[in-house]
Amino acid sequence: MNRQINTNQIMEKSKAKEINLKELFEVIKRRYWIVVVLTVLFTIIGFVYSTASTTLLYQSSARIIINADSEEQKTLLVIMKDPTIMEKVVKELKLQTTPEALAGQITAQSINESKVVSIGVTYADPEMAAKIANTTAKVFQAEIPNIVDFNDVQLLSEAKSVPYPINDNRSKMIMIGLVFGVVAGVGLVFFLESLDESVKSKDDVDEFLGVPVLGTISKMNKKNLKKKNRSKKEAELKG
Repeated sequence: MNRQINTNQIMEKSKAKEINLKELFEVIKRRYWIVVVLTVLFTIIGFVYSTASTTLLYQSSARIIINADSEEQKTLLVIMKDPTIMEKVVKELKLQTTPEALAGQITAQSINESKVVSIGVTYADPEMAAKIANTTAKVFQAEIPNIVDFNDVQLLSEAKSVPYPINDNRSKMIMIGLVFGVVAGVGLVFFLESLDESVKSKDDVDEFLGVPVLGTISKMNKKNLKKKNRSKKEAELKG
């Protein structure tokens, strides 16, 4: 007996859940254009914001060989970013920046504690990033003998332009805008539904008037009219 009661309760809950899901779907279906409009709008906003607020940066690096011990190499790497070297790079490339600012865009480090040194540059233009790295290597190689009487520097590989930004988060912002648009659209649909007091179904009639519904009139659209005419013709042929 108890098992039968439990089975009936489960079936009633399942039926109620199915009805609720249908009602929710119908609510969204009635105003689906709101969800579409807000989704498109917030996706565009995400794209525009990410494009306007983010300056795309590119990286490029050249490699040189410094035949010196680790302590001497550390001194040479500090000199590489000194204004004495940076000023010549700025003048040669005619950059609209200061030697100090340019030094902040350059990294110089030994690769795996070897004598190979990578000169990395982060810049808003991929071609200029490669030019700065190569020019820094060339100026350093030419000027270091005059500064510390050291001339054992060799160019291992030149920097090349890499057309892929390192901070491109536009796709992420677009996805955030899309998801936010869907959520906002669905939320607005249900909010408007809660304010709408018009009667849309026989359940609403039962709830507001407290009287049973004897029948309903179907919507008169083209599909229903065609179906009605077809049934009428079939009835006439049979008669």
